[in-house]
Amino acid sequence: MLKILLFGKNGQLGAELLRSLAVFGEVIAPERGQSGGDLANAADIRGAVLRVMPDIVVNAAAFTDVDAAEGQPDIARAINADAPALLARSCGETGAWFVHYSSDYVFDGSGGTRPWTEDDPARPLNAYGLSKLLGDQSVMQNCARHLIFRTSWLYAAHGENFAKKILRRLRKDGQLTVVNDQFGVPTAANWLADLTVVALARVLADERLAGLYHAAAAGETSWHGYACFVVEQAQKTGLLAGVPINAVRPVASTAYEQTARRPMNSRLDTSKLRRTFGLNPPDWQVGVANVVEELA
Repeated sequence: MLKILLFGKNGQLGAELLRSLAVFGEVIAPERGQSGGDLANAADIRGAVLRVMPDIVVNAAAFTDVDAAEGQPDIARAINADAPALLARSCGETGAWFVHYSSDYVFDGSGGTRPWTEDDPARPLNAYGLSKLLGDQSVMQNCARHLIFRTSWLYAAHGENFAKKILRRLRKDGQLTVVNDQFGVPTAANWLADLTVVALARVLADERLAGLYHAAAAGETSWHGYACFVVEQAQKTGLLAGVPINAVRPVASTAYEQTARRPMNSRLDTSKLRRTFGLNPPDWQVGVANVVEELA
């Protein structure tokens, strides 16, 4: 039985990992405020690794408020870059595997409609994306036994996410505007957590499979298309009875005020993931429909 140290257990992904990782053995997941639970405290997190001496460290904690990161870049960097770097070094010293999660926001959104591959140059547009990119680089430099999964538009039935914001706003105001020129794919946290277990089982048997992988659902949509699908599914379950789909109005990014710039093209090429692990990501609509039904 293996020993797993999990950071970020209360987040959307962390909560799912707490379930999925149990197949390997004992999962130790410190709470924020407990010893080892503060990723902004370098001595605290290093001490947790050395105290637990896990076989696997999984980091699902992150500073994810993209707009807030513009005004707090030091905090975003401390949590998204410095902490993973320290965890990676600690894993390198102890021989543990390190699993880390990254973002489509490491890319600048150019390239038209072509999905980004793992080998494409990363040029983030905002402080959040830069902090995630620095984290990726630090993990790769400091721990050979690593798995990094770059994902996009993560959601779950618990925690805060785009779909829940849409439902809340429509219940309150009856209508809203959503950008229709930024493209990517919503990805379910439970699928990513289950994928992590499959990938870990493979790399534990063959260390040559370590590395960086793009992990996202199949297909693509805009934020506006995503919102309309959420409304359509919510109508079926009775969550938004009487709210028409046209209550979600499309708007260009240039007309929508946000502190941080967003990439227009967040499509991720998952060919390497599918080829290496023999997995076919589900269509994004499947997971979103399941979450809306669960919320209902």
